[in-house]
Amino acid sequence: MTHYTNTNNPIDFPKKKEIPMLERFAAQSLVEHEGELIFSKEKFAELIVRECAELAKHHVMNISTYGDAEFVDEQIKEHFGVEE
Repeated sequence: MTHYTNTNNPIDFPKKKEIPMLERFAAQSLVEHEGELIFSKEKFAELIVRECAELAKHHVMNISTYGDAEFVDEQIKEHFGVEE
């Protein structure tokens, strides 16, 4: 099991399955603090929200072709690997 940890900020995120996008977001969420890299929950959340907003915008623009808001919900969950 892979974990993301930092000695100054011990946060464990056991991975259920690999989601490359979230791994990329986790890597992009490392910020320097007092000379050391730490994991920023705020940065990680910001990257996820930005990705959701971009995905929602894309699907809402196509909603007349594909269906309703339920379609957008399903597509966002699928994009992030969230299972019902």
